[in-house]
Amino acid sequence: MRFSRHRRRLAAAIAVALGALGIATAGSSHAAAGCRVTYTVTNEWSGGFGANVTIDNLGDPVNDWKLTWSFPAGQTVAQLWNGTHVQSGAQVTVTNAEYNGTIATGGSASFGFNGTWTSSNPAPASFALNGTVCGGTVSPSPSTSPSTGPSPSTSPSTGPTSGPWPPSPTFSNPVLWQDLADIDVFRVDDTYYYSASTMHYSPGAPILRSYDLVDWEYAGHSVPRLDFGSKYDLNGGRAYVNGIWASFLNYRKSNRTFYWGGCVDFSKTYIYTATSAEGPWNRHTTIDKCYYDAGLLVDDNDTMYVAYGNTQISVAQLSADGKTEVRSQQVFSTPSSVGTLEGSRMYRRNGAYYIFLTRPANGQYVLKSTNGPFGPYEMRQVLLNMPGPVSGGGVPHQGGLVQTQNGAWYYLAFQDAYPGGRIPVLAPITWTSDGWPTVQTVNGAWGGSYPYPNVPRPPRQVKSPTGTDTFAGTRLGPEWEWNHNPDTTRYSVGDGLRLQTATVTNDLYSARNTLTHRILGPSSTATIQLDHSAMRDGDRAGLAMFRDSSAWIGVRRDNGQTRLVVTNNLTMNGSWQTTSTGTEVASTAVSGGRIWLRVNADIRPGSGRQARFSYSTDGVNFTSFGPAFTMGNAWQFFMGYRYAVFNYATQSLGGAVTVNRFDLTTP
Repeated sequence: MRFSRHRRRLAAAIAVALGALGIATAGSSHAAAGCRVTYTVTNEWSGGFGANVTIDNLGDPVNDWKLTWSFPAGQTVAQLWNGTHVQSGAQVTVTNAEYNGTIATGGSASFGFNGTWTSSNPAPASFALNGTVCGGTVSPSPSTSPSTGPSPSTSPSTGPTSGPWPPSPTFSNPVLWQDLADIDVFRVDDTYYYSASTMHYSPGAPILRSYDLVDWEYAGHSVPRLDFGSKYDLNGGRAYVNGIWASFLNYRKSNRTFYWGGCVDFSKTYIYTATSAEGPWNRHTTIDKCYYDAGLLVDDNDTMYVAYGNTQISVAQLSADGKTEVRSQQVFSTPSSVGTLEGSRMYRRNGAYYIFLTRPANGQYVLKSTNGPFGPYEMRQVLLNMPGPVSGGGVPHQGGLVQTQNGAWYYLAFQDAYPGGRIPVLAPITWTSDGWPTVQTVNGAWGGSYPYPNVPRPPRQVKSPTGTDTFAGTRLGPEWEWNHNPDTTRYSVGDGLRLQTATVTNDLYSARNTLTHRILGPSSTATIQLDHSAMRDGDRAGLAMFRDSSAWIGVRRDNGQTRLVVTNNLTMNGSWQTTSTGTEVASTAVSGGRIWLRVNADIRPGSGRQARFSYSTDGVNFTSFGPAFTMGNAWQFFMGYRYAVFNYATQSLGGAVTVNRFDLTTP
């Protein structure tokens, strides 16, 4: 029974708050004990359900806890995380994990589980914490109905600094519906960091930041400029689908420094460093060797190891200054029955070394050594062909593992979701008694939702992925990336984004200074306010849906006349050479020097997804313009569609446009 066909994501979770303050004996004959339990049915499907349980301690501190209840209708607990459980008939007892046994006065602990039911699924009538009953009233459980699976949505965009924490009992996958693949993730104190691939976009290797693993914001880029040859400047060549992919990012506590490294053009490995995620980032060293799909471990003794390779997996030890290789050794050869393994991430846990590997694009495996970083390693499968949380998408894979402050582990993977790209999905991890990681599934699949991570309240709200940018600062925000390196002498910010023409060409794919922004799924709308009064004859400026097949709405000036046009059928072949510079499919004369351009994009995974263009002369009333553009959803370009703002010349340089604002909204 496929999860995506039978699981039901509830429109609203049913939260059953069973609250009472009581005085009783719990752990000490003189201790005041009181508790409140919130039992939330987070999702339900035919014969199964997911639940989250939060214990609020209203009495004296608790050092170890057991929570007991009875199911009223024969339900059973099938899988449980953030604790252990036993069940005898209807009676369930959950015992704390080693990392969440202490609950301070006013504090809380939570756990989640997947369960089964038969005829009905009513909530338990009462709970007891260490023998103290937490009484209250019970709301009815939701009724079941046939389902076609969850409709994934983005999680709340900001982590609250006041009010209840966590902000909801559960989070939804994907945690951020944007194209952010080849994930490396780790924690520094109370902050989580996330690095991703950017290929030909510059600056490269974005860094995202979170305080709860659910809500993320852009913090910076590890590679300020793709300084790897003239093709990255669109000068004498092009670097599409080259550049930054499957790199590593980690933090070294001994010198309080972030290290990023990646193999570029299958030739050399470049390592950049910074003392903060925002930068400044500088090139630290170049190693004359390709650490393919590499992962960095900073060991307990401060030694740095890099795991890398395709099928033949190796480990390299770096020098103390992180600038050279001291030793490299092949540690594993992938069996032919498995095929290809790559995408290394390296960890140490309880004295054992692990290399986390992907079988592209439908599996995940892990190697384990109890004899040091150079092995020998044994292998186990983590997942294979596991249904993902986003309907129509691929199997969650690659990515990395991260441990929370409270000791819980999570796996942040990505799911192929073209035409939008590859999007991050999060699941809790448990470990077997002999030290192997296990993904916590929902009815055999990666869950559309899970209990919210038990982490401290964030110190502030993260920046929402939606909103308005007026380009008022001294530099572009970290959510922006150029198509190849920009000509920095031909753009400016501070009073809007001013784009001077930087290239004479009739090909958008060869034009410099095209500025891109990831599309927010499952659908979103980008709007720009464009001042085109300084355009010159032959100039083209506008807003594009940008990938290896593209379309745009924009302004073109010819022979002293200005027209609004829609152009589609811009295409590249499999070698990423232009095969068509586009076909004009709509046109109308425009007057004045200002216009608003808009594109709405539906990037749910699958074929036939469309983007629709419109325009306005007052910023309020928009008119649909031109035919809808059908996006391609093949994976070979790797990067998903982006919104792109451009201005290029077909005759001579000298013209300019100003983008006074960019708005990103969701329905």
